[in-house]
Amino acid sequence: MTIPKPRLSFWQIINMNVGFFGIQYSFGLQQTAINPLYTFLDARPEELPILNLAGPMTGLLIQPIIGALSDRTWHPRWGRRKPYFLIGAIFCSLCLFAFPFSRALWMAAGLLWVLDAANNTAMEPYRAFIADKLDTKQQPMGFLTQSFFTGLGITLANLSLGFFRELIDGKSAAGIPYWVYGSFFVGGIASILSVLWSVIKTPEIPPTAEELQELKARKSGVLEPMKEIIHAIRDMPPVMWQLALIYLFQWYAMFCYWQFVSLSIAKSVFNTSATGELYEEAVVLAGKVNGFYNIITFISAFGLVWLANRFSAKLVHILCLLMAGIALLVFPHITDKDLLYAPMVGFGIAWASMMGVPYIMVVSSIPKERYGVYMGIINMMIVIPMILQTLSFGWVYKTFLGSDPGKAISFAGTLLLLAALATIRIKPKNVAGEKIIPAGGAH
Repeated sequence: MTIPKPRLSFWQIINMNVGFFGIQYSFGLQQTAINPLYTFLDARPEELPILNLAGPMTGLLIQPIIGALSDRTWHPRWGRRKPYFLIGAIFCSLCLFAFPFSRALWMAAGLLWVLDAANNTAMEPYRAFIADKLDTKQQPMGFLTQSFFTGLGITLANLSLGFFRELIDGKSAAGIPYWVYGSFFVGGIASILSVLWSVIKTPEIPPTAEELQELKARKSGVLEPMKEIIHAIRDMPPVMWQLALIYLFQWYAMFCYWQFVSLSIAKSVFNTSATGELYEEAVVLAGKVNGFYNIITFISAFGLVWLANRFSAKLVHILCLLMAGIALLVFPHITDKDLLYAPMVGFGIAWASMMGVPYIMVVSSIPKERYGVYMGIINMMIVIPMILQTLSFGWVYKTFLGSDPGKAISFAGTLLLLAALATIRIKPKNVAGEKIIPAGGAH
């Protein structure tokens, strides 16, 4: 017999997701600051995709394993998911403090591997945490609250670059401006404190006697999580295979955007390349643009709950991907820095959808005892396109796009339009009649 989950208030859902803020602040630095930091350490533009291999590779290796492990975990004091995102947050903070002290490109690239492993350890159980704690009517609110904190964390990370550049002058011996240090130090503090808040404020739901007995009966061993992942892929519901095609286009495109937005702005607005003071201005402007679209993300996240309820999660995601694709097709042709923000309105709404709505479409098809492993597999669908991008796009960039960063952004826009077409094919499990009720709403 399934025991009904307690309905949480709005503020309880906020508290359980505060930790997502620190994780996404770190992710925001990876979006906006890591690639410029590589260029400060003399990386060439065509090297940027392969230098970003750490993110997708650690996601591929870490998240499904952590998901399978957390499904098998229960501790009366520490719970099931919380030990993993707490350990991840601690290592994430340590890496963020160390990052700006990189003295060579290899050191920065190595730290990114550790940072991404820590981020993935922290983030994967958070998706399952929502599915564990909330019933089907409140899960959309939970996932889109994570979109809210995604937007807020990444916004502050992006805007911190310009803030500290106004306050701090000078460069390290390796050529990294000292203003970069401030952003990373704030990220290190935000990562651990926000996760601690959620760990302290939110108890996990203990397993029933039957579930506990099943946990104890599961085989233990180093290879068991890998076997669980293989079995879960074999049994994967059709809607997740349909999601995989959407994610192939969607996440290849997003990696192209994050890697080349600073270079695109440097060319279109400042008519410069990846060197000198003008490029630093382009990096700061890219941070502001990214910060702006993430402001739109956290403003629009809760509105998407209403739209998904009023229409459907599928339709919402299609429209959002169309807006994002059009935004990136227009973006590299804008030469006025103030007009760069206009297409980012649609892009920001789409980013809120990307971080929350696909989970709404598939979570009802996932058995609750396998939330962790399936959330990890969904992340595999995210990182495999990113791995393909890091391995292939350097060649695509030079061979087909003429080493033009603006064309890289337009290429990403085209892929997002293809993702919208792929979303038409998705067939979520029919949950008709189940309204998405905001937190604290009627029972």
